[in-house]
Amino acid sequence: MDKQDALRLYGNVDIREVQLAFRQPGRVTQMAFDEGDSVTAGARLATLDAQPYRDALAAAQAQVQVAQAELAKLRRGLRPQEITQAREALRQAQALALDAERNFQRQNGLLASGASSQRTVDAARTARDQAAAGVESAKAALSQASEGFRKEDIEAAQARLAAAQAAAAQAATSLTDTELTAPSDGTIIARVREPGSMVASQSTVYSLSLDKPVYVRAYVGERDLGRIAPGTAVHVKSDSGEKVYRGQIGFISPRAEFTPKTVETTDLRTDLVYRLRIVIDEADSDAALRQGMPVTIAVDAQPAAGARAGER
Repeated sequence: MDKQDALRLYGNVDIREVQLAFRQPGRVTQMAFDEGDSVTAGARLATLDAQPYRDALAAAQAQVQVAQAELAKLRRGLRPQEITQAREALRQAQALALDAERNFQRQNGLLASGASSQRTVDAARTARDQAAAGVESAKAALSQASEGFRKEDIEAAQARLAAAQAAAAQAATSLTDTELTAPSDGTIIARVREPGSMVASQSTVYSLSLDKPVYVRAYVGERDLGRIAPGTAVHVKSDSGEKVYRGQIGFISPRAEFTPKTVETTDLRTDLVYRLRIVIDEADSDAALRQGMPVTIAVDAQPAAGARAGER
């Protein structure tokens, strides 16, 4: 490629940082790493006092057991002894109703001869009616005991069990959240808390600089915009070393902006430029690329289409 075809850009290393925090409040019991330590994904960085969350989980699990027992009781229905009691209560009510009916018939027969009074007959009739009502009530109780509990009662018990299980799952999640782990490989750049500190949820405990991916923020002038595209290969070099890093353009901003003061180019500061995000190949990235480091980017670009047409 001819030197005059080469496109050279300037930018700065942009390494992503993560502010790590507990999702639950509590007292910090352990801070396992210091500033500058390298950590791997999944490493336990810090812990909270977990006893309150273990107690909450135990209480939630007990509520699940209670709900399970209530549902099982409703599904099985009444015990055989209770059904037997209901059947015997019906027999007793039927016997009382039969005796009340006989007494009414006897008193009613004596009324014509004057051996019984109207008051006595009315009292016998009332007793007969009450005994008949008692039989119907006993029949209903036996039917309910035999059929078991209503479908709606069972469904309500199932809902209570589901709610208890959800509460137990939430308590288990809260217990798990008492451990703070690294989301990916990186370097601790700030240790914000110490053991014994009380922290609120979402309160930063560590700041982690991610090892990968490594980006470069750069800008391209409007005149050279047609010479690049997402996926265009580039070579990146810093002023502090001789290593050349491979990468590619991952993003070109659709919006123009004025050249920022941090961009070192020979063009006028008032020129419009477009922001680029360059992704360094993971196989090439290393610790030598640090946050904010100025770099030079050589783009494997071709002349713009308009320029080639003019040459012809």
